[in-house]
This record gives sequence, C-alpha cells and structure tokens, in this order.
Amino acid sequence: MGANNLTGHCYCGAISFEISGKPDWVGHCHCESCRRASGSVMTSFAGFRPEQVTFTGAKPDRFTTPDGVTRSFSGQCGSAIAFEFDKTPDEIHLQLGLFDDLEQLPPQSHSFIGEKPSWLHADEQLPAQDWDPDS
Repeated sequence: MGANNLTGHCYCGAISFEISGKPDWVGHCHCESCRRASGSVMTSFAGFRPEQVTFTGAKPDRFTTPDGVTRSFSGQCGSAIAFEFDKTPDEIHLQLGLFDDLEQLPPQSHSFIGEKPSWLHADEQLPAQDWDPDS
C-alpha cells in the first residue's frame, strides 16, 4: 500500500487526523449497521491500530450500540469518522472518504458480502467474504 503519514478531516474541518504507518487493510463493508449509520449502500474503511491515529481539533462525538459498536462522528458537520468494535479493541476503522489522498488507499476486499444489494456492482474483482462477529 505504501501509505505513510496519511491525513484527513471531516467535512467542515473541525476534526482532523494524521496516521503514522500503513493501514492493516482497506475495504468496503456491506453490513446493515454500516449502511444505516452512513446512509449509503456501502461504507469504505481503512483499518489501523489505535496508536497509529492522532486526532486534532475538535474531539469526535461517539455513539455506542448495545452490541458493542462505537461510531465516532463530527458533532459540528455530522461527518462519520470511525468505527470501533469491543470484540476487536486493537482496531479503529476510519471512513475512507475523509482521507486527503485516496490514491494511496485502494480497497482490497469486501466484507458482509451476503448483505450487499444485488444491484450494486463495485470493485467486484476484489475478494469477498461474509463475517460473523460471534465466531
């Protein structure tokens, strides 16, 4: 991937971040939770270890669901910022659209492919799998 010192910010610029090092993965998610939280038919993320991510500016607001998912967002402009899951505490997934240089972050896979709408055709050459958070 070759990504070093990546930067990004929310729509209004109140929340910015810098990443040290490379992402563990970059991919598209088709789960219902991500679709409803984003309002889009799929969400694309880059996954990092939390210690790689430094936020500056305003602190992201957070919403935690009963099943252990925490979503961060800008309380000023509403931009979705990050996804964290209590079953994977060593990961933070940042919304791909927030990065300043998307060319350094090509998606590598799809997750929850069984929940993808049949009419959606995007990056179909990428590996795809369903993921069971309880396994």
